[in-house]
Amino acid sequence: MYLADETWPDLGDYFETESLALVPLGSTEQHGPHLPLATDHLIGEAFAREAADRTGYLCTPTINVGVSPHHRQFNGTMWVDAPVFRDYVESFTRNLAYHGIDRVIYVNAHGGNVEHLREVGRRLRDDEVLYAIEWMWDESIPDLVDDLFEQNGPHGGPKETAMIQHLRAELVHDDRLEDARDGGIPSVEAAETKKYGSRTFYDAADNTGNGVLGDQTDATAEKGAEMFEAATEQLVRLCEWLDGQAFDDLLPEPHV
Repeated sequence: MYLADETWPDLGDYFETESLALVPLGSTEQHGPHLPLATDHLIGEAFAREAADRTGYLCTPTINVGVSPHHRQFNGTMWVDAPVFRDYVESFTRNLAYHGIDRVIYVNAHGGNVEHLREVGRRLRDDEVLYAIEWMWDESIPDLVDDLFEQNGPHGGPKETAMIQHLRAELVHDDRLEDARDGGIPSVEAAETKKYGSRTFYDAADNTGNGVLGDQTDATAEKGAEMFEAATEQLVRLCEWLDGQAFDDLLPEPHV
């Protein structure tokens, strides 16, 4: 069920019987010369909508702009400052709690959002408003991703390329995959910006001239479809697990 497609009386029926919502999030940021800036939020929304279709749980509108200042040197990248993002997502989620939702899954497809979503989840849990957790599609299927790609990225690499080839093939510049590979770097390690245990880089541009990592020529729509199905199964299982928990068991443990 997609919230924005429903009428308010019909949503009342949902809130009377269910208490879980899926919130898709991503970013609008550079993904190299071959992928659209929408890559992350397209992926997050696709997973959230598919899981909602399979389970009947509620999917909210997508939060399309995230914490992406580390990509700012590349044309068109959009971002909000981290404190603003955290406050916005917290307010957005408290709105769901007002309607009766007491557990939320942030279906996230942007690494820059992770720590901030975890912080929002902690705030809401500590206040005993609701229980919110962050989910990343590729972290749900790490072995499959490693099996499919020799150099999987992380950013703008073959796993994201394959996923967009599967979801929105018309947005992928397949004629630029070799340029993406040759103008980027295989991995962060190859950039040699980790020094004596310290990450000396702050921006993507510190590591890679075209903004991406990995071997994009290893991507296919078929690999994207395989990952999409496997990760969707993981998300559906997470929904079912979370729905089955007693709310009191999700709250913080008492002081010892």
